[in-house]
Amino acid sequence: MTALIKDRNTLQRLGDNMLGPMASGETVFVGAMLLRRGDGFLTIGQPVVGAVGVGIAMAAIADTGAANGTTKGEYQAGTFLLANSAAADLIATADIGAVCYAVDDQTVAKTDGTGTRSVAGFIADVEPRGVWVRFDEAMARNL
Repeated sequence: MTALIKDRNTLQRLGDNMLGPMASGETVFVGAMLLRRGDGFLTIGQPVVGAVGVGIAMAAIADTGAANGTTKGEYQAGTFLLANSAAADLIATADIGAVCYAVDDQTVAKTDGTGTRSVAGFIADVEPRGVWVRFDEAMARNL
């Protein structure tokens, strides 16, 4: 492309509303945590190595068996309340500011499960209802 010589209608995505390529075979429920795998495709929160949390699904996706990237997932980055893990993986107030790890599509844990879990996001707060997790893909990738 060359430099502009007149006004241009530049498209934008407002706020933290995002759209990304889904991995094949995914069934996503609204409110599910989404991770971006190393190959760039989105998957639901689950024990997987090499992925990072990107946000929460804003639209449901039924498993269509389509190839990777055929389906686009709507998600939102930001800070969301997720379920807390239990026992040794229970996240406490003292963990605020630390990273947390994806257990499933709605649960986070204090540890990486001896290398079996990916970073979900950053612990913003802890309360009886669960853990407030801040999703920041760029920051999580640079850990």
